Amino acid sequence: MKRRHFIRLAGGACAAWPLRALAQSQGKTYRIGLLGVVDKSPFDAPLASGLAKRGYVLDRNLAFERRPPQQVSELAASKVDLIIAFGYRAAVAAKEGTTLPVVLFSAGDPVETGLADSLARPGGHLTGISDVSAEVTPKRMELLKQFAPTLRRVAMLWNADDLAMTLRYRASEAGAKALGIEVQALGVREPADFEQAFEAMRHDPPDGILMVSDPLTNLNRTKVFEFAAQQRLPGIYEYDFIARAGGLMSYGLDLDETFDRVGALADRILKGAKPAELPFEQPTLFRFVLNLKAAKALGTAVPPELLARADEVIE
Repeated sequence: MKRRHFIRLAGGACAAWPLRALAQSQGKTYRIGLLGVVDKSPFDAPLASGLAKRGYVLDRNLAFERRPPQQVSELAASKVDLIIAFGYRAAVAAKEGTTLPVVLFSAGDPVETGLADSLARPGGHLTGISDVSAEVTPKRMELLKQFAPTLRRVAMLWNADDLAMTLRYRASEAGAKALGIEVQALGVREPADFEQAFEAMRHDPPDGILMVSDPLTNLNRTKVFEFAAQQRLPGIYEYDFIARAGGLMSYGLDLDETFDRVGALADRILKGAKPAELPFEQPTLFRFVLNLKAAKALGTAVPPELLARADEVIE
């Protein structure tokens, strides 16, 4: 059951594509480097949509070039017009390894991590979407507690080798503690660390799980789903595609709206604007997705008021 998410996309974005796409279709093919995503990802569709609304259409006048962060020099040498960096490691690689214009996504707070001078005047050759974990953590805790009213302690999984994700974890930790919720900190650095985190939770059980999303945790999300189901632990995640993949709940930025703004920033840069003069933007729309199949696996009935709040319910 999907609600205003798709109504908005179908009614607004698609109608704008044909004329703008036609206007851009003549002339050069724009090449955008995707740094930090080697294979197709859940971000591809909303990114392509955000760019198509400005007339950049894949296989017509737009091409993507993908590279891992350690290959930023090869990406720059391939003469892309612009780089979109996914995650903090990709952002650092782009900042240090090239002078090409860069748009950041999911790279944390750019000021706290040293990627930008300020949100309003980034300086350098990077701009993008800033992190808002401190603002949304109370909402995530509220939703988790509404599902599990006895929630007193939450385990937080995050990539401890990633500065941006560590800062995001700290913001989440502070938000949870402000609500009187104890935090069980479980940093991971590689896939093998997840079993150690699970063992810690078996030994000292929490009442719920919050997973901070980055490439490491996203790639190992199925392990988290399976453990949560085995232990009857409710979990909340940051992106809607994680709930669709089997997580219980997600509350986070609306990817269509966010990548619409990524597309707008990219368009301005491709038309001559300098990233140094383009303020970092913050997400303004958020979505709550609830997976009833995952709830059933926990053997817990979903409170009707929580069901009513969902933007999307997965049957």
